[in-house]
Amino acid sequence: MNHRDLCLVTGASGYIGGRLVPELLDAGHRVRCMARSARRLRDHPWAGRVEIVEADATDPEATRRALDGVDVAYYLIHAIGGAGGFAENDRRAARTFADAARDAKVRRLVYLGGMDPDEELSPHLRSRAEVGRIMLDHGPPTVWLRAAVIIGSGSASFEMLRYLTERLPIMVTPRWVHTRIQPIAIRDVLHYLVASADLPADVNRGFDIGGPDVLTYADMMRRYAAVAGLKRRLIVPVPVLSPALSSLWVGGITPVPGGLARPLVESLRNEVVCTENDIARYVPPPPDGPIGFDRSVALALRRVQQADVTTRWSSAGVPGAPSDPLPTDPDWAGGTLYTDDRTCRADAPPERLWEVIEGIGGKHGWYSFPIAWRARGVLDRLVGGVGLRRGRRDPRRLRIGETVDFWRVEEIETNTLLRLRAEMRLPGLAWLELRVSDENGRAVLNQRALFHPRGLAGHAYWWTFRPFHNRIFNRMCHNITHAAEQTPP
Repeated sequence: MNHRDLCLVTGASGYIGGRLVPELLDAGHRVRCMARSARRLRDHPWAGRVEIVEADATDPEATRRALDGVDVAYYLIHAIGGAGGFAENDRRAARTFADAARDAKVRRLVYLGGMDPDEELSPHLRSRAEVGRIMLDHGPPTVWLRAAVIIGSGSASFEMLRYLTERLPIMVTPRWVHTRIQPIAIRDVLHYLVASADLPADVNRGFDIGGPDVLTYADMMRRYAAVAGLKRRLIVPVPVLSPALSSLWVGGITPVPGGLARPLVESLRNEVVCTENDIARYVPPPPDGPIGFDRSVALALRRVQQADVTTRWSSAGVPGAPSDPLPTDPDWAGGTLYTDDRTCRADAPPERLWEVIEGIGGKHGWYSFPIAWRARGVLDRLVGGVGLRRGRRDPRRLRIGETVDFWRVEEIETNTLLRLRAEMRLPGLAWLELRVSDENGRAVLNQRALFHPRGLAGHAYWWTFRPFHNRIFNRMCHNITHAAEQTPP
């Protein structure tokens, strides 16, 4: 591939896409990112080095414009965790993108999907396989890379494995723990993604890619424990635990919410092992050879321990979660906007207060009634929400679009403003806004919670919980400023 070729990356705000972009840039390629909202990519460290266009993959005209002049297009879109018609949405987006890529005379399309074993597939794997076939049949020459479990810091599969193994020394597990899997390290996935763009023009097919180890999920948990320095885990399989019950079990123990855990768990019933290694005819192995399972776990754990996780599974939007921007008009959408406004002053400079605010959530918590916040997280999990366990990607720094427990960063202006949009299950839309100002060298915190109710249930929710919110938000405001005063200069 000519190193001045223009590569389009879809899903750049997600786990894979956010890591692929810098790999392509470092290899000397020009990169254009396609996103439904350009703001979601604003704070990525590579944002100033790429072109960003706004388009939805289901919009033929916008997608066609995004592909204009593109040589290689990467399709990294998938509605995992979506409810109801997620397969139809995947099908429609894939067909629209493939047709647009063909019409734009894109030279090569690269798609990363799941394994396609010759057996009855889970809905998740079936949808991903259908997308691959659509790309091959309707798009320009396509490379469909088929991978099983991807091991890397921040991936949903790795987080699920990590939390299950670390939190449960004795596990009563369903039968899928004995299904054979061929995991692959995220570094190797990125190697094949970059290199696949340079395949000969007549190559239009799928390739299995995997690491050197074939393991059961039980093997993976035991070997993870060994790498992490944990005691050997006792695994007791049982012939029950349906996918629905398994996803509740996984969702109750790991940060992965039930809506995402279910398709992951359902896919584990399928044996996902490479049946060919034809990719080796076109793409040389990674410079240091394929990374084995133990080393990929060690690399991922080191990233986690150093708080150096580039992207996380939660970087992508949560299907069904609210995505509306903060309304600027109190009569937005013709409805009510409830607010809770607080102002607190700190005997500290604004920069110190901002450090506390930008570090909020995760291990630092929410500075008021931690038991109440945990209870709210548990309640959210019980009704199918994301809960509090998503935590943060980085304990000190935030960027727009990433998650903080059951919030998502909607806006951030360094030393001035942090606005979080709620992704917990609510009868309405909610935001939390923390604004810092300077008053003669002293920091002032303006804290504002907003709630736009949906129907009668939304109004009832606000008034029912208002007494609790008064106490929680009042203490939160005072404790944040107090923490700033206690922070060493």
